[in-house]
Amino acid sequence: MASRWQNKLQPVMASFILMMMVASMRGDVGVQAQLVADFYDSSCPRVQSLVRSGMRAAVQNETRMAASILRLFFHDCFVQGCDASILLDDTATMQGEKSSFPNANSLRGFEVVDTIKANVESVCPGVVSCADILALAARDAIVLAGGPTWKVLLGRRDSTTASYSLANSNLPSPSEDLSSLISKFQAQGLSTLDLVTLSGAHTIGQARCVNFKDRLYDEDVNNEADPTLDTKYLSQLQSLCPSEGGDDNLSSLDVQTPTRFDVCYYSNLLKNKGLLTSDQELASDNSSTTFSYVQSYTQTPSSFLANFSISMIAMGNIGPLIGTLGQIRTNCHVIN
Repeated sequence: MASRWQNKLQPVMASFILMMMVASMRGDVGVQAQLVADFYDSSCPRVQSLVRSGMRAAVQNETRMAASILRLFFHDCFVQGCDASILLDDTATMQGEKSSFPNANSLRGFEVVDTIKANVESVCPGVVSCADILALAARDAIVLAGGPTWKVLLGRRDSTTASYSLANSNLPSPSEDLSSLISKFQAQGLSTLDLVTLSGAHTIGQARCVNFKDRLYDEDVNNEADPTLDTKYLSQLQSLCPSEGGDDNLSSLDVQTPTRFDVCYYSNLLKNKGLLTSDQELASDNSSTTFSYVQSYTQTPSSFLANFSISMIAMGNIGPLIGTLGQIRTNCHVIN
């Protein structure tokens, strides 16, 4: 599995050759054959430009929105597959995913998806799914942050259900250890290298103090901090996140280049400057496979950029609803 990543891939536009390579190496040609890059070429040829312009406006208004939309896509795909279930509001008969522990008071960007969806509906009513809009928006978010581009495979339909329980069990937590992280990615059909590669999305974005404060103050060990944290970095974080209060204060996930999509995230891990436990775990053991991947990415940034495109295509293929399954929601928040 890992051998396909050993080659020095150049950043790509994810051509047909790349798509078939990913499919054949993962053994999921059936899904790939039904999700296709040109799915809307006849039915809604303007969809890509509409999503792109909507994302450009959103990121120009707030740089952080690029990371927020990418996180929405990740949290959608890990629960029931990439079916836009994350966007559904609670109903009298269904508790949605927004209020689950990993998502509550945390996910952002719903209004951006709503605006893009409304613009698409005005041109191509009832044609483009919320799931595909989210997949395209996530790709454009990466590009706007200076990252790679790829041809997004399309044809997903929207779920009519959401799962509060799966959101609580499937999504990795900020305090997850390495073995648990690997298991949760494997459960979605993603490899250990996918884990390290997709974690690189933390080269942009921010996290609330509540998600890493346990590393700064440990009441069970004489209020001592996580010894794996760089001492100067620890001091900076403690100034930002006091032991009492300040839970909603924000820290950049990448202390060096917080708004630029690059490999500084991995460089930070090698310096013990990973913000979340789940980040630092990737480089916690210098004899581990994940450590070698982290080290490799710092040395060959082009490999990271190319592999990130491949891993995003792979994640986008988790459990899509196709054909007559699901529906095309008119409003991403509610079932038709």
